[in-house]
Amino acid sequence: MSASKSEKLKDHIAPLLSAMRDFSDQTVQEQLEKILVPECQIKMCFPVGTIKGAEKYFGTTYKPLLRAFPNLERRDLIILAGETPEGTDWVACMGNYFGTFVSSFLDILPTGQLAHMRFHEFYRFDKEKIVEIQAIWDLPELMMQSNSWPMAPQLGKFMCTPGPISGDGLYARGDGNSSMLKIKNMLTDLCKHPSDPNPKAMKLEKYWHPQFNWYGPAGIGSCRGISGFRNWHQIPFLNAMPDRTVDDKSDFHSKWKADTHWIAEGLYVCETGWPNMHMQLNFDGWLGIAPVNKEIFLRSLDFWKLGEDGLIRENWVLVDILDMYHQVGINVFQRLRELNKSRSHSDINIDENY
Repeated sequence: MSASKSEKLKDHIAPLLSAMRDFSDQTVQEQLEKILVPECQIKMCFPVGTIKGAEKYFGTTYKPLLRAFPNLERRDLIILAGETPEGTDWVACMGNYFGTFVSSFLDILPTGQLAHMRFHEFYRFDKEKIVEIQAIWDLPELMMQSNSWPMAPQLGKFMCTPGPISGDGLYARGDGNSSMLKIKNMLTDLCKHPSDPNPKAMKLEKYWHPQFNWYGPAGIGSCRGISGFRNWHQIPFLNAMPDRTVDDKSDFHSKWKADTHWIAEGLYVCETGWPNMHMQLNFDGWLGIAPVNKEIFLRSLDFWKLGEDGLIRENWVLVDILDMYHQVGINVFQRLRELNKSRSHSDINIDENY
Protein backbone atom coordinates (compact mmCIF):
# COMPACT_ATOMS: atom_id res chain seq x y z
CA MET A 1 0.00 0.00 0.00
CA SER A 2 1.53 3.28 -1.11
CA ALA A 3 1.71 6.27 1.17
CA SER A 4 0.20 8.39 -1.60
CA LYS A 5 -2.96 6.27 -1.66
CA SER A 6 -3.36 6.60 2.10
CA GLU A 7 -2.90 10.35 1.94
CA LYS A 8 -5.38 10.73 -0.93
CA LEU A 9 -8.03 8.74 0.92
CA LYS A 10 -7.57 10.88 4.02
CA ASP A 11 -7.79 14.01 1.88
CA HIS A 12 -11.09 12.78 0.41
CA ILE A 13 -12.75 12.39 3.83
CA ALA A 14 -11.12 15.43 5.47
CA PRO A 15 -13.89 17.96 4.58
CA LEU A 16 -16.56 15.74 6.17
CA LEU A 17 -14.57 15.19 9.36
CA SER A 18 -13.76 18.89 9.55
CA ALA A 19 -17.45 19.79 9.27
CA MET A 20 -18.22 17.43 12.16
CA ARG A 21 -15.77 19.11 14.54
CA ASP A 22 -18.15 22.07 14.87
CA PHE A 23 -21.44 20.44 13.98
CA SER A 24 -24.24 22.11 12.09
CA ASP A 25 -26.96 20.18 10.33
CA GLN A 26 -26.54 22.09 7.08
CA THR A 27 -22.77 21.75 6.64
CA VAL A 28 -22.61 18.10 7.70
CA GLN A 29 -25.54 17.11 5.50
CA GLU A 30 -23.98 18.94 2.54
CA GLN A 31 -20.68 17.14 3.01
CA LEU A 32 -22.41 13.77 3.30
CA GLU A 33 -24.31 14.39 0.07
CA LYS A 34 -21.06 15.34 -1.66
CA ILE A 35 -19.05 12.30 -0.63
CA LEU A 36 -21.60 9.46 -0.40
CA VAL A 37 -22.85 7.79 -3.57
CA PRO A 38 -26.68 7.80 -3.71
CA GLU A 39 -26.90 4.04 -3.14
CA CYS A 40 -24.34 4.01 -0.30
CA GLN A 41 -25.03 1.23 2.21
CA ILE A 42 -24.64 2.38 5.82
CA LYS A 43 -24.42 -0.46 8.34
CA MET A 44 -25.02 1.01 11.78
CA CYS A 45 -25.06 -0.67 15.17
CA PHE A 46 -28.32 -1.79 16.78
CA PRO A 47 -30.99 -0.44 16.91
CA VAL A 48 -30.42 1.68 13.77
CA GLY A 49 -29.53 -1.14 11.38
CA THR A 50 -28.80 -0.78 7.66
CA ILE A 51 -29.86 2.38 5.86
CA LYS A 52 -29.23 3.73 2.37
CA GLY A 53 -28.14 7.11 1.10
CA ALA A 54 -26.91 10.36 2.63
CA GLU A 55 -30.30 11.92 3.39
CA LYS A 56 -31.61 8.94 5.32
CA TYR A 57 -28.23 8.47 7.02
CA PHE A 58 -28.24 12.03 8.31
CA GLY A 59 -31.91 11.98 9.26
CA THR A 60 -31.69 8.67 11.10
CA THR A 61 -28.43 9.22 12.98
CA TYR A 62 -26.93 12.70 13.08
CA LYS A 63 -30.11 14.78 13.12
CA PRO A 64 -31.44 13.21 16.37
CA LEU A 65 -27.91 13.16 17.83
CA LEU A 66 -27.54 16.88 17.10
CA ARG A 67 -30.91 17.57 18.73
CA ALA A 68 -29.73 15.72 21.86
CA PHE A 69 -26.34 17.49 21.77
CA PRO A 70 -26.87 20.96 20.22
CA ASN A 71 -23.17 21.82 20.70
CA LEU A 72 -22.03 18.45 19.34
CA GLU A 73 -18.42 18.01 18.28
CA ARG A 74 -16.45 15.11 16.88
CA ARG A 75 -12.90 14.36 18.06
CA ASP A 76 -11.00 11.85 15.96
CA LEU A 77 -8.12 10.13 17.77
CA ILE A 78 -7.01 7.62 15.11
CA ILE A 79 -7.45 7.82 11.33
CA LEU A 80 -6.05 5.02 9.18
CA ALA A 81 -6.41 4.59 5.43
CA GLY A 82 -5.28 2.21 2.76
CA GLU A 83 -5.96 -0.78 0.60
CA THR A 84 -6.98 -4.12 2.10
CA PRO A 85 -5.27 -7.37 1.07
CA GLU A 86 -8.36 -8.00 -1.09
CA GLY A 87 -7.86 -4.72 -2.96
CA THR A 88 -10.58 -2.43 -1.53
CA ASP A 89 -9.94 1.07 -0.18
CA TRP A 90 -10.99 2.00 3.35
CA VAL A 91 -10.65 4.84 5.84
CA ALA A 92 -11.05 3.89 9.52
CA CYS A 93 -11.72 6.41 12.30
CA MET A 94 -11.79 6.09 16.09
CA GLY A 95 -12.70 8.87 18.48
CA ASN A 96 -15.41 10.39 20.66
CA TYR A 97 -18.50 12.49 20.12
CA PHE A 98 -18.78 15.19 22.81
CA GLY A 99 -21.49 17.64 23.76
CA THR A 100 -23.94 18.84 26.40
CA PHE A 101 -26.63 16.16 26.68
CA VAL A 102 -29.91 18.13 26.88
CA SER A 103 -32.50 16.00 25.05
CA SER A 104 -33.30 12.27 24.91
CA PHE A 105 -31.46 10.19 22.35
CA LEU A 106 -32.91 6.75 21.52
CA ASP A 107 -34.81 6.83 24.85
CA ILE A 108 -31.59 7.56 26.77
CA LEU A 109 -32.45 10.43 29.09
CA PRO A 110 -30.33 13.60 29.10
CA THR A 111 -28.08 14.74 31.93
CA GLY A 112 -27.68 18.43 31.17
CA GLN A 113 -23.93 17.93 31.38
CA LEU A 114 -21.00 17.17 29.09
CA ALA A 115 -21.24 13.59 27.80
CA HIS A 116 -19.11 11.42 25.53
CA MET A 117 -19.75 8.54 23.17
CA ARG A 118 -17.00 6.57 21.44
CA PHE A 119 -17.28 5.75 17.75
CA HIS A 120 -15.49 3.30 15.45
CA GLU A 121 -16.39 4.08 11.82
CA PHE A 122 -15.07 2.45 8.65
CA TYR A 123 -15.65 3.99 5.21
CA ARG A 124 -15.16 2.08 1.95
CA PHE A 125 -14.19 4.22 -1.02
CA ASP A 126 -14.55 3.70 -4.74
CA LYS A 127 -12.47 6.37 -6.39
CA GLU A 128 -13.34 9.54 -4.43
CA LYS A 129 -16.76 8.49 -3.14
CA ILE A 130 -17.92 6.50 -0.10
CA VAL A 131 -19.88 3.42 -1.15
CA GLU A 132 -20.21 1.67 2.23
CA ILE A 133 -20.02 2.55 5.93
CA GLN A 134 -19.72 0.17 8.88
CA ALA A 135 -20.06 1.92 12.23
CA ILE A 136 -20.52 1.17 15.92
CA TRP A 137 -21.40 3.95 18.35
CA ASP A 138 -21.04 3.06 22.03
CA LEU A 139 -24.66 3.81 22.91
CA PRO A 140 -24.37 1.91 26.23
CA GLU A 141 -21.73 4.48 27.21
CA LEU A 142 -24.46 7.13 27.13
CA MET A 143 -26.76 4.89 29.20
CA MET A 144 -24.13 4.73 31.93
CA GLN A 145 -23.74 8.49 32.02
CA SER A 146 -27.53 8.85 32.12
CA ASN A 147 -27.64 6.77 35.33
CA SER A 148 -30.08 4.36 33.72
CA TRP A 149 -27.99 1.26 33.09
CA PRO A 150 -30.35 -1.54 31.92
CA MET A 151 -27.84 -4.41 31.74
CA ALA A 152 -25.59 -6.35 34.14
CA PRO A 153 -22.76 -4.42 35.85
CA GLN A 154 -19.59 -4.44 33.79
CA LEU A 155 -16.40 -5.99 35.13
CA GLY A 156 -13.92 -3.57 33.56
CA LYS A 157 -13.43 0.14 34.18
CA PHE A 158 -15.78 2.79 32.78
CA MET A 159 -13.89 5.73 31.29
CA CYS A 160 -13.81 8.24 28.46
CA THR A 161 -11.60 6.38 26.00
CA PRO A 162 -8.26 8.12 25.38
CA GLY A 163 -6.20 8.31 22.24
CA PRO A 164 -2.86 6.55 21.72
CA ILE A 165 -0.14 7.02 24.30
CA SER A 166 2.19 8.10 21.47
CA GLY A 167 -0.17 10.91 20.43
CA ASP A 168 0.28 10.20 16.72
CA GLY A 169 -2.99 8.49 15.87
CA LEU A 170 -3.88 11.12 13.26
CA TYR A 171 -0.48 10.93 11.57
CA ALA A 172 0.15 7.22 11.04
CA ARG A 173 2.29 6.60 7.99
CA GLY A 174 4.32 3.83 6.42
CA ASP A 175 4.04 0.20 5.44
CA GLY A 176 1.92 -1.63 8.00
CA ASN A 177 2.16 -5.14 6.57
CA SER A 178 4.46 -6.46 9.29
CA SER A 179 2.23 -4.93 11.98
CA MET A 180 -0.84 -6.55 10.44
CA LEU A 181 0.91 -9.93 10.32
CA LYS A 182 1.75 -9.67 14.03
CA ILE A 183 -1.89 -8.96 14.92
CA LYS A 184 -3.15 -11.84 12.78
CA ASN A 185 -0.60 -14.19 14.34
CA MET A 186 -1.72 -13.03 17.77
CA LEU A 187 -5.35 -13.79 16.96
CA THR A 188 -4.38 -17.23 15.63
CA ASP A 189 -2.62 -18.07 18.89
CA LEU A 190 -5.46 -16.56 20.91
CA CYS A 191 -7.85 -19.09 19.38
CA LYS A 192 -5.70 -22.08 20.42
CA HIS A 193 -7.34 -21.93 23.85
CA PRO A 194 -9.51 -23.58 25.14
CA SER A 195 -9.00 -26.39 22.62
CA ASP A 196 -5.62 -26.51 24.29
CA PRO A 197 -6.70 -26.17 27.95
CA ASN A 198 -3.46 -24.47 28.98
CA PRO A 199 -3.97 -20.66 28.82
CA LYS A 200 -0.27 -20.29 28.00
CA ALA A 201 -1.10 -21.68 24.54
CA MET A 202 -2.34 -18.16 23.70
CA LYS A 203 1.22 -16.81 24.19
CA LEU A 204 -0.07 -13.49 25.58
CA GLU A 205 3.37 -12.44 26.82
CA LYS A 206 4.75 -12.86 23.28
CA TYR A 207 2.41 -10.27 21.80
CA TRP A 208 1.27 -7.87 24.52
CA HIS A 209 3.25 -5.19 26.33
CA PRO A 210 3.25 -5.70 30.14
CA GLN A 211 1.47 -2.34 30.57
CA PHE A 212 -0.95 -2.57 27.68
CA ASN A 213 -4.42 -1.02 27.88
CA TRP A 214 -7.46 -2.80 26.46
CA TYR A 215 -10.35 -0.40 25.84
CA GLY A 216 -13.56 -2.41 25.63
CA PRO A 217 -17.10 -1.15 25.05
CA ALA A 218 -19.42 -0.12 27.85
CA GLY A 219 -20.84 -3.35 29.24
CA ILE A 220 -17.38 -4.96 29.25
CA GLY A 221 -15.17 -2.02 30.22
CA SER A 222 -11.46 -1.29 30.00
CA CYS A 223 -8.55 -3.03 31.70
CA ARG A 224 -4.76 -2.98 31.95
CA GLY A 225 -2.12 -5.65 31.48
CA ILE A 226 -2.51 -9.38 31.01
CA SER A 227 -4.01 -9.93 34.46
CA GLY A 228 -6.61 -7.21 33.91
CA PHE A 229 -7.43 -8.47 30.42
CA ARG A 230 -7.77 -12.06 31.61
CA ASN A 231 -9.85 -11.34 34.72
CA TRP A 232 -12.14 -8.57 33.54
CA HIS A 233 -12.79 -9.74 29.98
CA GLN A 234 -11.22 -12.87 28.57
CA ILE A 235 -11.96 -15.50 31.23
CA PRO A 236 -15.71 -14.71 31.42
CA PHE A 237 -15.86 -14.52 27.61
CA LEU A 238 -14.16 -17.89 27.07
CA ASN A 239 -16.12 -19.56 29.86
CA ALA A 240 -19.32 -18.59 28.08
CA MET A 241 -18.29 -19.19 24.46
CA PRO A 242 -15.29 -21.51 24.17
CA ASP A 243 -16.24 -22.59 20.63
CA ARG A 244 -15.72 -19.13 19.11
CA THR A 245 -14.69 -18.87 15.46
CA VAL A 246 -12.96 -15.69 14.30
CA ASP A 247 -12.51 -14.22 10.81
CA ASP A 248 -13.54 -17.39 8.96
CA LYS A 249 -14.68 -16.34 5.48
CA SER A 250 -15.51 -19.87 4.34
CA ASP A 251 -19.16 -20.60 3.78
CA PHE A 252 -19.20 -23.72 5.95
CA HIS A 253 -22.27 -22.57 7.85
CA SER A 254 -25.58 -21.53 6.33
CA LYS A 255 -25.70 -18.26 8.29
CA TRP A 256 -22.06 -17.58 9.08
CA LYS A 257 -19.57 -15.96 6.78
CA ALA A 258 -17.23 -13.34 8.14
CA ASP A 259 -17.26 -9.89 6.54
CA THR A 260 -13.86 -8.55 7.56
CA HIS A 261 -11.53 -5.89 6.16
CA TRP A 262 -8.00 -5.08 7.37
CA ILE A 263 -5.82 -2.03 6.87
CA ALA A 264 -2.58 -0.98 8.56
CA GLU A 265 -0.20 1.96 8.59
CA GLY A 266 3.13 1.87 10.37
CA LEU A 267 2.54 0.57 13.90
CA TYR A 268 -1.27 0.84 13.64
CA VAL A 269 -3.66 -1.90 12.54
CA CYS A 270 -7.46 -1.99 12.31
CA GLU A 271 -10.17 -4.42 11.28
CA THR A 272 -13.88 -4.17 10.68
CA GLY A 273 -15.93 -7.33 11.13
CA TRP A 274 -19.63 -7.29 10.21
CA PRO A 275 -19.62 -9.91 11.67
CA ASN A 276 -16.22 -11.41 12.44
CA MET A 277 -17.05 -13.83 15.28
CA HIS A 278 -19.41 -16.78 15.59
CA MET A 279 -20.10 -18.89 18.68
CA GLN A 280 -22.65 -20.57 20.94
CA LEU A 281 -23.67 -18.64 24.07
CA ASN A 282 -23.82 -21.41 26.64
CA PHE A 283 -21.93 -22.80 29.65
CA ASP A 284 -21.58 -19.92 32.18
CA GLY A 285 -23.42 -17.27 30.17
CA TRP A 286 -21.91 -13.83 29.47
CA LEU A 287 -22.54 -10.23 30.54
CA GLY A 288 -25.17 -11.37 33.02
CA ILE A 289 -27.08 -13.31 30.36
CA ALA A 290 -27.97 -16.83 31.41
CA PRO A 291 -26.79 -19.63 29.10
CA VAL A 292 -29.22 -19.71 26.18
CA ASN A 293 -27.52 -22.43 24.07
CA LYS A 294 -28.00 -20.19 21.07
CA GLU A 295 -25.78 -19.36 18.15
CA ILE A 296 -24.76 -15.70 17.99
CA PHE A 297 -22.68 -13.51 15.70
CA LEU A 298 -20.59 -10.57 16.94
CA ARG A 299 -19.76 -7.40 15.07
CA SER A 300 -16.45 -6.01 16.25
CA LEU A 301 -14.52 -2.99 14.97
CA ASP A 302 -10.99 -2.96 16.38
CA PHE A 303 -7.83 -0.83 16.41
CA TRP A 304 -4.37 -1.87 17.67
CA LYS A 305 -1.25 0.19 18.38
CA LEU A 306 2.12 -1.54 18.55
CA GLY A 307 5.12 -0.08 20.32
CA GLU A 308 8.58 0.25 18.84
CA ASP A 309 9.41 -3.09 20.50
CA GLY A 310 6.75 -4.81 18.37
CA LEU A 311 4.45 -5.51 21.32
CA ILE A 312 0.81 -4.39 21.41
CA ARG A 313 0.59 -1.36 23.69
CA GLU A 314 -3.09 -0.48 23.18
CA ASN A 315 -6.22 -2.10 21.75
CA TRP A 316 -9.51 -0.28 21.15
CA VAL A 317 -12.46 -2.64 20.77
CA LEU A 318 -16.11 -1.87 20.06
CA VAL A 319 -18.54 -4.78 19.96
CA ASP A 320 -22.18 -4.25 19.02
CA ILE A 321 -23.34 -5.30 22.51
CA LEU A 322 -26.94 -4.22 21.92
CA ASP A 323 -27.21 -6.36 18.80
CA MET A 324 -25.92 -9.36 20.76
CA TYR A 325 -28.61 -8.85 23.42
CA HIS A 326 -31.18 -8.54 20.62
CA GLN A 327 -30.05 -11.86 19.10
CA VAL A 328 -30.83 -13.70 22.34
CA GLY A 329 -34.23 -12.04 22.73
CA ILE A 330 -33.45 -9.42 25.38
CA ASN A 331 -35.05 -6.01 24.76
CA VAL A 332 -32.53 -3.63 26.32
CA PHE A 333 -34.48 -0.53 25.33
CA GLN A 334 -37.70 -1.81 26.91
CA ARG A 335 -35.75 -2.34 30.14
CA LEU A 336 -34.32 1.19 29.75
CA ARG A 337 -37.81 2.66 29.44
CA GLU A 338 -39.00 0.73 32.49
CA LEU A 339 -36.08 2.01 34.55
CA ASN A 340 -36.91 5.59 33.58
CA LYS A 341 -40.69 5.54 34.12
CA SER A 342 -40.45 7.72 37.21
CA ARG A 343 -37.95 10.19 35.75
CA SER A 344 -38.66 13.35 33.83
CA HIS A 345 -38.36 12.93 30.07
CA SER A 346 -38.31 16.65 29.38
CA ASP A 347 -35.50 18.46 27.64
CA ILE A 348 -33.05 20.20 29.94
CA ASN A 349 -32.78 23.95 29.46
CA ILE A 350 -29.39 25.41 30.33
CA ASP A 351 -29.59 29.09 31.26
CA GLU A 352 -27.21 30.94 28.97
CA ASN A 353 -28.02 34.33 30.52
CA TYR A 354 -25.89 34.73 33.61
